[in-house]
Amino acid sequence: MTALTRQTGSGFALQPNSMGEAMQMAEMLSNSQMVPKNYQNRPQDTLVAMMMGSELGLNPIQALQNIAVINGKPAIYGDALLALVQSHPRFGGHEESFDDAAMIATCTVWRKGDPTKHTVKFSQEDAQKAGLWGKSGPWQSYPKRMLMWRARGYALRDKFADALGGLITVEEARDIPPEQDITPPRAEPAELPHYPAESFDQNLPKWHSAIKNGKATPEQIIAKVESKAPLTDEQKQAIKSIAEEAA
Repeated sequence: MTALTRQTGSGFALQPNSMGEAMQMAEMLSNSQMVPKNYQNRPQDTLVAMMMGSELGLNPIQALQNIAVINGKPAIYGDALLALVQSHPRFGGHEESFDDAAMIATCTVWRKGDPTKHTVKFSQEDAQKAGLWGKSGPWQSYPKRMLMWRARGYALRDKFADALGGLITVEEARDIPPEQDITPPRAEPAELPHYPAESFDQNLPKWHSAIKNGKATPEQIIAKVESKAPLTDEQKQAIKSIAEEAA
């Protein structure tokens, strides 16, 4: 028996007690065909899902079977969402119904000690406004079920946020468009025009005098001029040649 196995009355349970044991378990499970494909051969993702499940009271296997990563964010399947809330000590009960004529799903949930029941409705009209109705996939195959899951997800998250740790349902997460970077591209600085040839010819005698009289070096003059506009290689060489002539 390894350090990962804990003897129980009816067999054993896998419960890591350290990060090393958790990583060992993640590698073992990710190499198994019994975990969802998103976790196979991905021990790091497997470990993160296990950690998220641990915070919610799920054992590692339950976490991997019920938590999925959609667009880089963890989400939980609708039935598991309800199971988590039902295990909460303040769970008072819930009711679900569906109006076939109006195509409206209704979910009501309440907490123990709170006389107020919380009800959420989600209709075909709501789905149409959100651009979901008729969407390829489950919205075409199981439209009533999708309406029910949406009403359930909103109701449970509204009333039992403390039990869900910010998780949303997988069904809802799949309908959220992937995040896009809308930051405008960084504009490249415009290339400054070269120092005007006419101004260069006018100032060259003045620079010639300053260099010959030792008041400035060619490098100082070049640096000063290029703080306003870049010089061409020929212009730089013309200034440097003044010092060569003086030598």
